[in-house]
Amino acid sequence: MTNASDRLAALTRAGVSIWLDDLNRRRLSTGSLAAMIRDRHLTGVTSNPTIFAAALSDADDYDEQVRELVERDASVEDTVRAVTTTDVREACDLLREVWQRTERVDGRVSLEVDPRLAHDTDATIAEAADLWKTVDRPNLMIKIPATDAGLPAITKTLGDGISVNVTLIFSVERYRDVMDAFMAGLEQARANGHDLGGIGSVASFFVSRVDTEVDRRIDALNSSEATQLRGAAAVANARLAYAAYQEAFGTGRWRELAAAGAKPQRPLWASTGTKDPTYSDTKYITELIVDGVVNTMPEKTLDAFADHGQVHGDVVTGTAGQAAMVFERLAAVGIDIPDVFDTLEREGVDKFARSWTELLDSVAEQLDTMRG
Repeated sequence: MTNASDRLAALTRAGVSIWLDDLNRRRLSTGSLAAMIRDRHLTGVTSNPTIFAAALSDADDYDEQVRELVERDASVEDTVRAVTTTDVREACDLLREVWQRTERVDGRVSLEVDPRLAHDTDATIAEAADLWKTVDRPNLMIKIPATDAGLPAITKTLGDGISVNVTLIFSVERYRDVMDAFMAGLEQARANGHDLGGIGSVASFFVSRVDTEVDRRIDALNSSEATQLRGAAAVANARLAYAAYQEAFGTGRWRELAAAGAKPQRPLWASTGTKDPTYSDTKYITELIVDGVVNTMPEKTLDAFADHGQVHGDVVTGTAGQAAMVFERLAAVGIDIPDVFDTLEREGVDKFARSWTELLDSVAEQLDTMRG
């Protein structure tokens, strides 16, 4: 009988890097994260403002550090920076051996720039550099959103030798822009004399949120033809993204960078927790298995796959034609696909910005309480 470790091992053998989409002080202090790295084939961690807002709401875990910061009369912003970078630094240290063993590919931990800067290129560049310096770990990745303003920030940050996790990618069109920004950044980094082999990058292509938005619009149509397409958009979109990845990383431009020691910017499937209870809780893992990608999962989704996930080999390569037909059918029943992606990007940025504000408010309340 297949056990949990076997299922996760099989996923790893299929070429999928398993990352955890969660980070908090308790995971670090109890040894939970270390155990997942040791026993569950975990090779990376991602965080975001929503994750940190949830973590900081459990004040007990951070009391000691916050109290020290109160004594130093730290501001709210400085306190948030201190506690989040401490968690990320410790996670980087836990994953350092993985980073070394995988020749600087996995073993990565991601930390996001202030999401309120998503439409400010220069401020994003400055914050990315500051976070990189503050954490001071070579296996860190700075998360920058794939907004119009984020694209030049991605290029400049990579050009400065800083590893980047590009987040909030929803459309294949925007993904192509991200890959172009990545290669331009590596070209700058090479010109600046940086070791390209040490610069890591992933492109976080969001999955389940696409089905959530498309399904909502399908349900509003009240059409049997449209209803047949429920739950089809997200996987099709990701499979089209993978085809775009294969195309971009098969060019002479990329081969020249690879010859200089560069590693590809891997697709990362994000938002892989199933939102609709009528779908399999492992849907966005099982249907997106292909060599050379990352799947960053909430713990609940990772546990589900460990319990009953199935690995059927590469189910992505060569599926672009079928995936394109899904979008043709969606357009035919009246789904405005460009508007879906615009809505998802806008709502994604807004959600993280709200979470950041909640985080600041929560910390401000803690500081006030401790100051009496």
